[in-house]
Amino acid sequence: MTGPAPEPPGREAVGRLFDEYGPLVYALGLRMCDTPEAAEDLVQETFLRALSSWEGFEGRSKPSTWLYTIATRTCQRMRRRRAGEPRRLEPIERLLPSGDEGVVQVPSGDDPSERAALTEAVRAAVSVLPLDFRLPFVLKEVLEFKVSEIAEILGVRENTVKTRLHRARLKVRSAVAGALPRRPGEPADHSREECLLLLAAKQESLDRDARFPVPDEELCGRCRSVFATLDLGRDICRSLRTGEELPEAVRERVRRALEE
Repeated sequence: MTGPAPEPPGREAVGRLFDEYGPLVYALGLRMCDTPEAAEDLVQETFLRALSSWEGFEGRSKPSTWLYTIATRTCQRMRRRRAGEPRRLEPIERLLPSGDEGVVQVPSGDDPSERAALTEAVRAAVSVLPLDFRLPFVLKEVLEFKVSEIAEILGVRENTVKTRLHRARLKVRSAVAGALPRRPGEPADHSREECLLLLAAKQESLDRDARFPVPDEELCGRCRSVFATLDLGRDICRSLRTGEELPEAVRERVRRALEE
């Protein structure tokens, strides 16, 4: 008489990973897939692949990094480029803020309808980022991975991650600025070259989640406006997971699939 079939290696561990990271993989799917249904499929496929490859996990990276490597590769396999979707972003010169942009009037945050309009502008801007730019952007600005972790997940150099992040941030910042009222720009105290050097330093501080070292009063009006829209875009990205919990029906479906 034979006993029950042996439990697949790693089922309990992958189950714990699902409890902890399932909602975050779902958040990734909502930003990367065309529909919520496709995002749900991404969650299930990711954890089934994690279970089947558990024996190959050697512990050299954090479990979360290993899991997101599976998730991003699964996402790339599942997702096909849509008709008309750009393969790359426009040249960096077209993404950099210009002197005639004016000074954006950043909202106080007290108006829910204004915040909703800005959130929709950010969602739309993220949704049309080319895949190679959207993946690192979502991993950093929505899911809050470190640059070094994103490089490991995507299998690219850290400098490549930073380059793609910087350009994606500028694209999203442009959408934020375009959704806000503005007034004519004040005469800049700095040359354009100085402003661009400060912008590069600001991007580096965002990469490291560090406080920007230059006080606002030492910035010209143009830099203050650009940095405020960068910060606002990031704040909105960090809030995108709110209200996007993994549906309970999907939790149950994935748990059953792991058990089977």
